Amino acid sequence: MLKMFKKVLLTLGLMSSMTSSIWAANASIDFMVTPISDNVYSIVSPSIGLPTPENKGWNSNSHFVVTNKGVLLFDTGSSELIGNEIKNAIKSVTDKPVRWVINSHSHADHWLGNAAFTDTGAEIIASKQALATMKNDGPSAVEFYARVTKGAIGPTQLVYPTLTLTQEEKWHVGGIDIEFIFSNDGHSPGDILMWLPQQKIIFGGDVLSSDWMPIITGHGNVPNLIETLNVIVKLKPAIVLTGHGRSTTLKSVRRDADLLSSVWKQVTSGYNNGKNSNEILSDVSAKLGQKYRPLYQDFDAEIERHVKLMYKLQK
Repeated sequence: MLKMFKKVLLTLGLMSSMTSSIWAANASIDFMVTPISDNVYSIVSPSIGLPTPENKGWNSNSHFVVTNKGVLLFDTGSSELIGNEIKNAIKSVTDKPVRWVINSHSHADHWLGNAAFTDTGAEIIASKQALATMKNDGPSAVEFYARVTKGAIGPTQLVYPTLTLTQEEKWHVGGIDIEFIFSNDGHSPGDILMWLPQQKIIFGGDVLSSDWMPIITGHGNVPNLIETLNVIVKLKPAIVLTGHGRSTTLKSVRRDADLLSSVWKQVTSGYNNGKNSNEILSDVSAKLGQKYRPLYQDFDAEIERHVKLMYKLQK
């Protein structure tokens, strides 16, 4: 699984060479809080690529909801150092403690910051599948992050979720209605999305994207990812919060569902007709490039990976 995690990080690195170079030029980390609504906020990383000494491993977003009873945090970043910076950023908005932490999935850049929230008594929450993967990959992930950042992540204690969610749970927390949606392993085993029905805000982790191509992985399920995106489309969210990149709208979710569905159908058809992956890539690029190239910053860099990964998943 760690090998797969490294492939995911490489994908993110290819997605953001320009962003990373800007980030390297300004190595000071600014955990700026962006208001999304009256009680929802985002902390968006300017770097969505590989963990490096310059970005200190911070390459994913966190979002939080201020409730009457305390703060609910969605994802804690990629190290204890990053988690503490996120906690400090939250304190710039509210003096309420972080009471609940949702880990959207098991990729290390979204949960290694859990240790920063143990002193608040926060309940840390994930799916059963994600928890199992965290326990399997956690030690190696910390070692990997420490190595590629040349120790810039600092010491990180592994803190695992203490509560696991089941499908279709609905909560009422601090005056806020919350619904949890499972992607059925669309991006990775046990992905969780969070939906605020009253405010029509969806928290997507790596299941949802904004400027970049959808993040598919070899341990995900592309048809289930497409189905999940179509479920989100039917919810008609007003605001879409992603695991990487800026916030976006329903239009991006619909775009990703259409793209993945079109590519998956062409790859499946080509595979069944005996074409190799390069032949299918040529067909996909010719048929879809004109429509989708202007919609993504990384279409040309990512479409080959999408086609070849989907081709492998046919076997």
